[in-house]
Amino acid sequence: MKLLLERKKYKILLSLLFVFTISCKNEIKKENTKVVETSRVEYLPYYNEESFTANWLTPGTKEEKEFHKIPDFSLTNQLGENITQKTFKNKIYITDFFFTTCPGICPQMTGNMFKIQEEFKNDNEILLLSHSVMPKTDSIPLLKKYAKYNGVIDDKWHLVTGDKNEIYSLGRDHYFVENDLGEEKSIDDFLHTENFLLIDKEKHIRGIYNGLNRASIAQLIIDIKALKNE
Repeated sequence: MKLLLERKKYKILLSLLFVFTISCKNEIKKENTKVVETSRVEYLPYYNEESFTANWLTPGTKEEKEFHKIPDFSLTNQLGENITQKTFKNKIYITDFFFTTCPGICPQMTGNMFKIQEEFKNDNEILLLSHSVMPKTDSIPLLKKYAKYNGVIDDKWHLVTGDKNEIYSLGRDHYFVENDLGEEKSIDDFLHTENFLLIDKEKHIRGIYNGLNRASIAQLIIDIKALKNE
């Protein structure tokens, strides 16, 4: 009788332990799958070279004002309009590099840029800028056709062509979109990258994101909202 009672107690203890373990696992799972909708930091970091080492600066300080900025440029968009840094005065913008006949990563990148456009289509502070890495092929009429096919809002998202040397220099020397650290590239080496960059109103780089990754795009959207509140 005593042995039977001990076995009954042991079974009850096991049942309670099982319920507690399942409950803990569910709580951990809920915590791990929770979507973070706000930035974890007061200010987004600043970047100034190809390793993308974060620099934690305070906006408005002398250090921030003297930090790396995207220089002026002169390119042409899908409407034949001249696009310069004046186009992005007092604007936050997201930029990438693509070409219209790309059969690989570009369609997915364009699709994710479209998602960003739709998220902020009524926000005049946010613009998008896509550089063609095949400017001789990507003429203005071809860019316009590509824009129409992909639902581009013309005054929101600029698809630009222009001088190849200028575009490649912007990509490699100023946006640092290629991560081939220490590898010298010439104008004859094709520029092809899935990276999206977040640029603030002072033309500083404030984030780099994988344009093919859903979680990275979600973080980009969160960071755009955080940047607006700085």
